[in-house]
Amino acid sequence: MNPLVAGAGGALLAAGVLAIVWGAIGREPVIRPARRPSPGRVLLQRRTLVLAGAGFACGIVIALVTGWVAALVLAPAAFVVLPFLLSPSSQAPVETLEAMEEWTRSLAGILTAGAGLEQAIISTAHSTPEAIRPAVMRLIARLRARWTTAAAIRAFADDLDDATGDLIALNLLLGAQRRGAGLAQILESLAAAVADDVRARRQIEADQAKPRATARWVTLITAVVLLGLFLAGDYADPYRTPIGQIVFIGLIAAYLAVLLWMRRMAQGRPVPRLLTPLAEAASEPGERR
Repeated sequence: MNPLVAGAGGALLAAGVLAIVWGAIGREPVIRPARRPSPGRVLLQRRTLVLAGAGFACGIVIALVTGWVAALVLAPAAFVVLPFLLSPSSQAPVETLEAMEEWTRSLAGILTAGAGLEQAIISTAHSTPEAIRPAVMRLIARLRARWTTAAAIRAFADDLDDATGDLIALNLLLGAQRRGAGLAQILESLAAAVADDVRARRQIEADQAKPRATARWVTLITAVVLLGLFLAGDYADPYRTPIGQIVFIGLIAAYLAVLLWMRRMAQGRPVPRLLTPLAEAASEPGERR
């Protein structure tokens, strides 16, 4: 069998196994308004391309030195997939929740001093935590551009795109409508609730770190053992044949699928948002524009 044909067959087999497992896990479709990619996502895409390029270069070197064509498939997959599967995963970054808590407390303190809601929000420009600073600065810009307070807060909730952010936005909307004196106390209570959520998520992350570290060490030890077997002795000679390389790629694909399954189980389901995004609300029949 041609080695190139064997490598192509192995790649198709690996892709098929991962696709079957991904479909078995299942994902609920989430419809969200189109938005420009965040700088963090762009940076992640660039990092993925760099890792894929480095893995492919490593695979070429291994294929030229050992004649093992399967390295052209396995090396890029290992460079790209393993860091993703073995990295922490959470529904919302804890740092973002902490920033929401800090900003809410700051806003409540300014409201206690007697400032109006809009002026209090603008006054938080210099003390906003970095994690939510872009969203808060856009909120301030909309208020200064004479958006209605309700529309600006709804857009702020869309920028945060989180159930906790929706809860903060709902209280701000209620304060903008009622203009009562109890908003500061409500925000203080809300900040305390967010702080409890942060502590709970910290504990969850600590519990998830233990099996993740175990999986990381098992993967590293397995990779070292496999490398040693291929470099020493004739134990791995059956896997040097075209059929053996296809089988080996299938085994590695199954292992990556198990890691993917573990990550999906640990991640859980995201908490649904409380507010309908503006882009969807504007498209609903009978909705006021």
